[in-house]
Amino acid sequence: MAEDFLEYDRLVEDAMRGVVRRALEEAAEKGLPGNHHFYITFATRHPAAAVPPRLAAQYPDTMTIVLQHQYYGLEVHSTHFEVTLSFNRVQERLHIPWEAVTVFHDPSVDFGLRFSRQGVEPLLPADEAGEDGTGQPEGSKGDEGGGGNVVSLDRFRKK
Repeated sequence: MAEDFLEYDRLVEDAMRGVVRRALEEAAEKGLPGNHHFYITFATRHPAAAVPPRLAAQYPDTMTIVLQHQYYGLEVHSTHFEVTLSFNRVQERLHIPWEAVTVFHDPSVDFGLRFSRQGVEPLLPADEAGEDGTGQPEGSKGDEGGGGNVVSLDRFRKK
């Protein structure tokens, strides 16, 4: 098989991260319409992530945040986003680089993306994915989401 000098997996992953960025830009500009809400899982150990020490200790590898009713100061930038959430009645500011995001899920429309170094993977319900260590801000509801409209590019990958 020929060598992929253009790195299509990386290009596709960048494009899918652009979908997440655009969804957050819409939420920052206009708020979340209808029942839309986002579950975002990210790597807390990513070198550019800024997570308060008490939360980093509680979630040393990954953390899932929910943007639904109680989020403040959502700012979207080219390399990251920032948001303030309430954890045990204490507001905390998070700085999350796009590269640290591993899962984006909007259960209201059953849409999700899972990111890895190899590209975009299908998003499984939390119990199938075996994920643990998720943190949810106060006032959010814990939906268990499926992945009906998940973008999977596995069939296009090199074997």
